[in-house]
Amino acid sequence: MATSDTNLADRSGSLLETHKSYQPRVIFFYFVIFALLATLVIGLAHEQLFNTARHLDSERMQNQRRILVPGPRGNIYDREGRLLVGNRPRFAVVLYLDELKSEFINEARIIRRNYAEAGDKDLPTRDQFNQIARVSVVQRYLDQVNGILQRTSTVDRVDLKKHFDRQLLLPYTLIDDLEPNDYAKLVERLPVKSPLQLYASSTRFYPYGSAAAHTLGYVGVETDIDVEDFPGEDLKTFKMKGTIGRDGLEKVFDSRLQGEAGGTIFRVSPAGYKINPPLEKRLPVQGRNLVTSLDIDLQRVAEEAIDDQTGAAVAIDVKTGEILVLASKPDYNLSDFSPRLTHAAAADIEARQAWTNHAISAAYPPGSTFKIITSIAALRSGAINPDDPIVDCEGTLRKYNHNFVCENGLVHHGEILLRDAIAESCDIYFYTAAWLTSVEKLAAEGKRFHLNEKTGIELPNETSRMVVPDPEWKMRTRDESWVPGDTAHMGIGQGDVLVTPLQMACFVASFARGETYTHPTLLHQADRPAQHSAPIGLKPEQMQAIIDGMEGCVTHGTAAKTLALASEKIPGGIRIAGKTGTAQVPGRKNVAWFICFAPIENPEIAMAVAVEGDTPNEAYQGGIYAVPVASAVLRKYFDKKAHPSAFVQPIKPE
Repeated sequence: MATSDTNLADRSGSLLETHKSYQPRVIFFYFVIFALLATLVIGLAHEQLFNTARHLDSERMQNQRRILVPGPRGNIYDREGRLLVGNRPRFAVVLYLDELKSEFINEARIIRRNYAEAGDKDLPTRDQFNQIARVSVVQRYLDQVNGILQRTSTVDRVDLKKHFDRQLLLPYTLIDDLEPNDYAKLVERLPVKSPLQLYASSTRFYPYGSAAAHTLGYVGVETDIDVEDFPGEDLKTFKMKGTIGRDGLEKVFDSRLQGEAGGTIFRVSPAGYKINPPLEKRLPVQGRNLVTSLDIDLQRVAEEAIDDQTGAAVAIDVKTGEILVLASKPDYNLSDFSPRLTHAAAADIEARQAWTNHAISAAYPPGSTFKIITSIAALRSGAINPDDPIVDCEGTLRKYNHNFVCENGLVHHGEILLRDAIAESCDIYFYTAAWLTSVEKLAAEGKRFHLNEKTGIELPNETSRMVVPDPEWKMRTRDESWVPGDTAHMGIGQGDVLVTPLQMACFVASFARGETYTHPTLLHQADRPAQHSAPIGLKPEQMQAIIDGMEGCVTHGTAAKTLALASEKIPGGIRIAGKTGTAQVPGRKNVAWFICFAPIENPEIAMAVAVEGDTPNEAYQGGIYAVPVASAVLRKYFDKKAHPSAFVQPIKPE
């Protein structure tokens, strides 16, 4: 018994010793727990102390949204302050979907209950219930508008879903571009405090319709608008549609005309609905205005005179180079582009080939108008003298094994001098003058007047097809040698010579000043200084001989034969220097030309007109088709000078 007690005591002591000692595995477990807790504490402390900004930024990106609204474009005026392009209000009926959260939820609940009561086992998904509810709610609001306007419009399900998913914070358009009477009805009857509202935006307005269409240009939709120095670039951003210049001055000066967009930053709920008031707001600002050099009175007269023909007319201020008229026909109505061009309107423009700005993009042979260049080159080189006959025109001239004719060989000008050769446009005289001068000097003279270069006018799509040919050009482009016939044709503005109406207007403006270069501009500046360039280099008597010939063209020569100017005198007895031309485009069409400047004593306005014929080889004379266009513009120009009070006072630009 004693032994047994002793054993029990030993065993108890041993167990007691075991519990008092520390097991290695237990100690390791403590360390693991401590390490984990320490890691957690350090991690939390790090996140709280060092990553607070990152978490706040992440929260901001999740809970905030940015809305950008484009600013209105600047206005475009003519030189007298009359509005050519402006903005008109465009009203739409819109619905603010983000204000309908509770209605969408209730409607979805009702629809779900109706399905359940009907015992329909094929239930839509939760997302489908929500979509059905949205369409139902939006249609109810649209029916309010339908009732007022007597319409039967319905909601486009696909468009609504796309808008809800992508642009919830932007107003959803129910009816766009309201008529004035519909707008008036809705203003009176729509509730003031309602998610259904009238939304005002701006769209381009063209008071003169198609006038100067190619010059003014048009705008298209721009979705990528932005706001400088406005916070929230990293936020999810919703952008209202803006505009961007697509052609003409609208395109070239887009950055100037473009308004400054405004922006708003909202807090949003987890479902994406906005929470008022906004956190940040900046109002849009209208773009800067543009004052052009155009005179809309002269522009409209030119376009009316060209009428349904294909052609162009350019009028330019001789002293400053400011463009007064830049007309091209056929054209299009700019109002068709506002708010957007329809497929039908685009197809009509395409069918009429009305996209082309013939004033700057159509390159034609200049015909007999080039004889002024030939005269200058021949006089400067000493090849001719104004008072000496160089040929006896018998209607035809046999030379270089070829017959060269004058007006189809029907006219005999005899021993004609330079003045009459210009007035009567004697081809035989200028064939001879060209041969005596040489092709190299003819080409050099054309290039001295920059007829081989773009003018640099502030418009897109100016052609680079203009050509002042020479032997090197012909060999390079055609691998052919230059022949005397090429020189003869070049002397009368035929063959390979190609120029634009704008180039010829610049040429005649330069000639009127006795200089060689005019840089045209479409921007008006009241105190713009007169342009100056290198002098032509003719003696006074030589210059006078050419001017006398050009005046003779108007008074008794090729321009006067049709009585186009003689029957409709320019007011005040204004003396005009001009030159007609008819250019043949083999196998295609002919082009009637007229260039001029006035008054002769103190030149103010220079013009070039080119009108296409629609029948190949037709006798499409400049005196018949082009002179009346210039005549109409000159009459209006000098009539305005003589009777300024008879014209409507301009609206001053803001």
